[in-house]
Amino acid sequence: MTKFELKKLLVHRITEINDISFLKAIKTILDSKTDNEVLMLNEDQRKEIMLSKKEIQNGFYTDHEVLEQQVKKWASKK
Repeated sequence: MTKFELKKLLVHRITEINDISFLKAIKTILDSKTDNEVLMLNEDQRKEIMLSKKEIQNGFYTDHEVLEQQVKKWASKK
């Protein structure tokens, strides 16, 4: 049985199930195995991401290595 045939069979079998608890269990399993998880963002989160992207494009960021050096220098002064 090919992957396509198996998927088609499973879809058909799932449409025949009326037990809501069982369907929720199947959904839980599918949610844990889905490769394309969609992250839902609200408008403020989308705006913040776009702003951050623009800041990076304009050079307003610090490299991780530089930041680590700054933190070590700050921590050694205490």
